[in-house]
Amino acid sequence: MRQAALVAQSRIELLLTVRRSESLVVTFGIPIGVLVFFAEVDAANTTLADPIQFLVPGVLALAVMSTAMVSLGIATGYERRYGVLKRLGSTPLSRGGLLAAKTVNVLLIEVVQAAIVIAVGLTLGWDVPAERIGPAVVLLLVGTVAFAGIGMLLAGTLRAEANLAVANALFLFLLFFGGMAYPLSRLPGPLESVARLLPAAALAESVRDALTPGGAFLSGSVLVLVVWAVAAPMLATRLFRWEE
Repeated sequence: MRQAALVAQSRIELLLTVRRSESLVVTFGIPIGVLVFFAEVDAANTTLADPIQFLVPGVLALAVMSTAMVSLGIATGYERRYGVLKRLGSTPLSRGGLLAAKTVNVLLIEVVQAAIVIAVGLTLGWDVPAERIGPAVVLLLVGTVAFAGIGMLLAGTLRAEANLAVANALFLFLLFFGGMAYPLSRLPGPLESVARLLPAAALAESVRDALTPGGAFLSGSVLVLVVWAVAAPMLATRLFRWEE
């Protein structure tokens, strides 16, 4: 019964997402805008010969963060505000099932996002060994679980207006301290140490390592990312409330 409820809810989430066309434009537009802007103005200032090699993994991480945390969290917060989720609370769908259904929906969107980002990256001169793609995909999946957990935690515990403000503020904070558009090494020492414990930097750095020839597949960033991917969904499932 619960499995059927999960499948049904996943279908509903996908239909609702497709109907929010203006949200999809922003979802796809922001990562591409960041990639093209920083590639063209040459602002990354990395040790790599071509900044695009640094930017594409970071923008893939940015796409995951914006979709799984911000878009998902804000949409869910307003569903909760308007009483939509209250009705789901009386069905066989559990809190964990709702999180799973919404995460599946986010993953489908991110497949399209990743394809567009990679296509633009290749156009701008990005190059990556084929054997490096598999580990990067796994890391992006882990990052999706982590950020979806954070988004659902905010949506399920805060009022809709507060959730909107916190989600956007957190996005900007993690964008600047996540090593997505410029290297973490450019931050002051103490800030760099803190940033490396955040999910954004962990995802960006681990994906970058995976996609860079000679980079390490397993590192401290991967460990930090896995911790967030376990802790955030657990907290979201435990603390999520169906209504305000």
